[in-house]
Amino acid sequence: MANAIYVEFTQSQLEGGTNISLNVNDATDGPFVALLDTGTYTFSQTHDFYNDLTGIVGTDQRITVPTVADGLFDGVDLTYTAVSGASIEALGFYRHNAGANTTWRLVAFEDTGVTGLPLTPNGGNITVTWNASGIIDFNG
Repeated sequence: MANAIYVEFTQSQLEGGTNISLNVNDATDGPFVALLDTGTYTFSQTHDFYNDLTGIVGTDQRITVPTVADGLFDGVDLTYTAVSGASIEALGFYRHNAGANTTWRLVAFEDTGVTGLPLTPNGGNITVTWNASGIIDFNG
């Protein structure tokens, strides 16, 4: 699989849907990232909300200081603490809100070009350092 934006997220942007803004920065609303075991989760463009994800490893992290400028999404690097469990081969981005996980829109799936992946957790911390040019380029 290659990195991809979930088509339902793009569709919701085009239709002016709710819970799509990625530059929201509070504890319950905003962009989050899940570590994924692709031995359990298989990407599909039919997936639209967080409840479609399986194979989640560790505790999802919120991207703080998110910014969106000229079609580029960026934010602060992430640290997952004391991670153990299955191997991790991908990242699942979603837009969290105060509602049920059936309303948290999936944004993107990344399994290519992510430094340090794949990896097998050993109970230590995992740091995700974003590319200097940003996290997701929505310009193509």
